[in-house]
Amino acid sequence: MRGVKLDRIDRRILRDLQDSGRMTNVELARRAQISAPPCLRRVRALEEGGVIKGYHADLNSAALGFNVTVFAHVGLSSQAEHDLKAFEELVNSWPQVRECHMLAGETDFLLKIVSEDWDSYQKFLTTKLTTAPNVSHVKSALAIRSAKHLPGVPVEVE
Repeated sequence: MRGVKLDRIDRRILRDLQDSGRMTNVELARRAQISAPPCLRRVRALEEGGVIKGYHADLNSAALGFNVTVFAHVGLSSQAEHDLKAFEELVNSWPQVRECHMLAGETDFLLKIVSEDWDSYQKFLTTKLTTAPNVSHVKSALAIRSAKHLPGVPVEVE
């Protein structure tokens, strides 16, 4: 890992928390082969240092009625910094947009959008996304299935 000095214990803590964020501090300490108080201090230091950004539940979108996932390739008319920031702020106000990535190349932004069904996505597309200021074009790619979904990054312990 670049930028942050992490020892083997820190990397083990990060790997285990990334795999199971609900793990108790006692279990985390046991796996890292240290006692609970220093383990908790290390976790807090990793949080305060910005290495650990947060904790989240991985929700089943279909069980909650979100049966459609679309990746939208968005092109903007202007790539001036203030226009890019304005688009990002607008995207942050749309709860159905779960990810937003600025790209280099033909597409300016890649959005991951969840929706109840295709008609709901089409309504979002035509009333919000394509009508947004500075949006010149949108290409939608419907996800058929996901074979892999791993949050975070690979953490090598040794």
